[in-house]
Amino acid sequence: MRTHGWSGAAPADDAEAVQRILAAARRALDRSGTDIGIAEVARDLGVTRQTVYRYFPSAEALLIATSLERAGHFLDVLAEHLTAIRDPAEAVVEGIAYTLEQLPNEKYISLLLTPGRTNVYSAGVTSDPARALGRSILERFDIDWARAGFDDNRLDELVEHILRIAQSFVIDPGRPPRTGAELRAYLETWVAPAVDRLRRSGDPR
Repeated sequence: MRTHGWSGAAPADDAEAVQRILAAARRALDRSGTDIGIAEVARDLGVTRQTVYRYFPSAEALLIATSLERAGHFLDVLAEHLTAIRDPAEAVVEGIAYTLEQLPNEKYISLLLTPGRTNVYSAGVTSDPARALGRSILERFDIDWARAGFDDNRLDELVEHILRIAQSFVIDPGRPPRTGAELRAYLETWVAPAVDRLRRSGDPR
């Protein structure tokens, strides 16, 4: 790790450098929203753009890394909200609905589901980081997924489906937008049956 710059206080190692870059990105998000660039983050840190690029290949990669790092709090809140639900289909429906309801207050999570200035987030909703986030959400549910008929492949497919459904509501909430009981009724009709079918069949790949 090169130590040039950093406003005279070089990080001890690469891990600290990454954390300081992510912290600067959060400050930039607070100031400018998603319309930030590597140059703004570099100025904040007192380094060159090339230094930031050494750790993150693009502004989009930096924004996604920042949002994933800050996702832990939301995951804890979601797990607490769903703690009493034992039925897989009910948990999936409530998980999607609650996440959509909380997105206006969770800017870092919304970065993963909202199309950005270059549509990288739209394309990235099924990226490895987004899938990892979705998988961590499902694994926090108080549900034995293997016993419910979901092996690793099926669980990954369920994560993908949930991400696609959630993003579609973010992009176009409907006219008028579905909320509350109406949103949950829609998801119970069109999403829950797929989960129930796998649970009944118990036929993991």
